[in-house]
Amino acid sequence: MSIADRLKDKTLYRTASFIDGAWVTGEGARPVHNPSTNEVIAEIGDVGADGARAAIAAASKAFADWKRVSPFERSKLLMKWHQLILENASDLAMLITLEMGKTFREAQGEVVYGASFIEWSAEEAKRIHGETMHPPFPNSRGWTTHQPVGVVACITPWNFPNAMITRKCAPALAAGCTMVLKPAPETPLSALALAELAKRAGIPDGVFNVICGDAQALGPVMTGAPEVKMIGFTGSTAVGKLLMRQAADGVKRVALELGGNAPFIVMDDADVEAAADGVIASKFRVSGQTCVSANRIIAQSGIADRLIAALEARVSALKPGDGFDASTDLGPLIHHQAVDRVDALVRNARESGARIVTGGKPLVDTLGGSFYAPTLIEGGSPSMDMACFEIFGPVASIYRADSEADILRLANDTPYGLAAYVYTRDVNRVYRITEGLDYGMIGVNAPMVGSASTPFGGMKESGIGREGGKWGVEEFSELKYVLLGNLTA
Repeated sequence: MSIADRLKDKTLYRTASFIDGAWVTGEGARPVHNPSTNEVIAEIGDVGADGARAAIAAASKAFADWKRVSPFERSKLLMKWHQLILENASDLAMLITLEMGKTFREAQGEVVYGASFIEWSAEEAKRIHGETMHPPFPNSRGWTTHQPVGVVACITPWNFPNAMITRKCAPALAAGCTMVLKPAPETPLSALALAELAKRAGIPDGVFNVICGDAQALGPVMTGAPEVKMIGFTGSTAVGKLLMRQAADGVKRVALELGGNAPFIVMDDADVEAAADGVIASKFRVSGQTCVSANRIIAQSGIADRLIAALEARVSALKPGDGFDASTDLGPLIHHQAVDRVDALVRNARESGARIVTGGKPLVDTLGGSFYAPTLIEGGSPSMDMACFEIFGPVASIYRADSEADILRLANDTPYGLAAYVYTRDVNRVYRITEGLDYGMIGVNAPMVGSASTPFGGMKESGIGREGGKWGVEEFSELKYVLLGNLTA
């Protein structure tokens, strides 16, 4: 059965780029695989550098009108887009599971989560306010306004092929910017379906463009075009640094959500069972393939054995499988190379003295072979690869520490600072530890931190800027100050 035949609305299955309101097929045929079965489910053409330039030109032309559209009208159009997404949530979730592999249950949750950014941004469009002020000059007044940055070029990842798009595009459009989006080559179908729904919602041609193709050809065009005023990116720190260097020649604004190395701290006064549930929710969501997944579980020595026992029972009970199987807890990794990378981290941990409590091997005989056993690892060196780099797989590693000072030292011993988690019942510890952690987001007795209404972003090498809330819309605006002098009474 083809993908289109599996959808209630067959027209949501698109394989061509979306430029200036038209579908552009491009050249060649890059396959899109279902990571669960490794079957080819679509072939996507490459629009190349010329397609990127055409999309930028369309966005630049559209910006002249879009920035003048009333915020109330922009809000209405975004709310229509939001409504259409929810009406087609089942089809959109099916596309996510087919091209990315996460469970259908998780995919349904992602669609609702992604739509929430459009709803929030639509409401925020009407609340982009300036301020009035009294300058220190006689007979003068001053005020500020927020104006849209202009054309924004965004590159989004494969792990949230719907929500990472709406989290960037919705606030940009709400602020009055126009968008050129390049989705991950592994997961273009979700982006193109969103473009189809944006067109139906009445968002004008050229305001929202989606281009598919080779990153090495498209990326330099997006970062180098003078019409592009801002670069948005979610992905690895290495690629973020490259884009930042490329954008520097044009002094373009950048908004970068990059890698993480999240500590999950469990203090000796914590509810151990609740903490174990939190680890499962944080670490094994999307099979561990999120930038805010718990990467290092740091347990205070007094409760470490109990926590390991609680986690062993939970991890060993997790069931990998196809995302459309209702009994599946974990879908596949995105491709075989990801499995090899995770297995190399596990082997390195074992060589560094870590103990494999459960799991610790690829599941080569499960469906298409992109699965890894849910794994729990104890000990090893804090300098081993697993402790230093994002695991991005269903592997939880646990380390012991005694004092708060030791715990903070271990937690902060990384160039990354995206998300951290702390489980404790002592409010004094909450203040001490959260203020001592060098992370942009901290969940206390909570395994997740993201929402449409709150700021999302990191410190250090985990990125620049914030997504979500009023801060997400402000990222796409320029603050202008006006001084009016020589007033007469």
